[in-house]
Amino acid sequence: MTDSPDLAIRPATEADLPAIVAMLADDPLGATRESPQDLTPYRTALERLTGDPNQHVVVAVRAGRVVGTLQLTIVPGLSRKGATRSIIEGVRVHADERGSGLGTRFIEWAVEKSRAENCTLVQLTSDVTRTDAHRFYERLGFTASHVGFKLQL
Repeated sequence: MTDSPDLAIRPATEADLPAIVAMLADDPLGATRESPQDLTPYRTALERLTGDPNQHVVVAVRAGRVVGTLQLTIVPGLSRKGATRSIIEGVRVHADERGSGLGTRFIEWAVEKSRAENCTLVQLTSDVTRTDAHRFYERLGFTASHVGFKLQL
């Protein structure tokens, strides 16, 4: 957990799901793939995630209100001499908080946690249409070094 006088980053709980799912749905991409009216699949997913020590779903809380979320996955591997890497997923900052520095603090938290988990690489993907997010990640030192592919199942 990370605390500052006005912000806490802590593990997500089931009580946080309405706020988390609302943030996931609050953009053009999320609006078409999320279902805030039915939290059942999200409860199941959070239960699976919290039972796995390599998964860290966290929320940022300011003044008692959930204002951001992200998921950090620790991935042991064989490549890069058996290196462990981390993957940052599902980064969302509440619309009222954008530009407040919360996104930067979130990514700093994820990088610090990755170092603590002995990761040698932090990676993330961002939809090709999220050009503002790309600039944000590049400003934080990430490089667009790969081309990503997905297969819908």
